[in-house]
Amino acid sequence: MASLTEWHAYNIRHGEWWRIVTGNLTHTNFAHLGMNLAGLWVIGFIFRPTVRNFTIVFLVLCTFVGAMNLFTNMSVYVGLSGVLHGLFGFWALAEVFDGRRSSLVLVGGLITKVAWEQFYGPSTSTAAMIGARVAVDAHLFGAIGGLSMAWLEKLTHRRIFG
Repeated sequence: MASLTEWHAYNIRHGEWWRIVTGNLTHTNFAHLGMNLAGLWVIGFIFRPTVRNFTIVFLVLCTFVGAMNLFTNMSVYVGLSGVLHGLFGFWALAEVFDGRRSSLVLVGGLITKVAWEQFYGPSTSTAAMIGARVAVDAHLFGAIGGLSMAWLEKLTHRRIFG
C-alpha cells in the first residue's frame, strides 16, 4: 500500500499528483507512525482547534509541504513531521497575534529547532528509530507554511483557514 501513497518525486512528475498529499500520511514503520500521532495529539491538546479549522490548515499544509519537497533533491518522502511543524507554527503564532505573548516562546522554539536542523542536521536517534533519513527540509517547509498562514490571517484581519 505504501508504494501507492508515498511521496515519490518521479511518480508525481509523471502524473500521480495525489502523492503530494498522501506522502504525508504514509510512514516507514509503527514507531514512525506512533511518534507522528503523538505529536498530532500534543498539538491538538495544546491548541484545541475546531474540526473545521484543523481540517483546512492540515490539508493546506499537506499540499504545501508535498509541493515544496519537489524543489529539493529528495526522491522519496513519507511522514507527517513537516505538516506537524506547520500546524504547531500556525497555532502558536496565531496565539501570539491573539494576545498570548507567552506563545512567543513556542514560536521561538520552533524557529530554533528548524534552524538547528538546517545547520547541524537531524537527530541520529530519530533516524534510527524511523528507519529513514529525517526530512529536515520538510520540517522547514512546514514551519514556513504554518507561520506564513498565521501572518496572512493577521495581515488580512480575518480568519482565512477556518
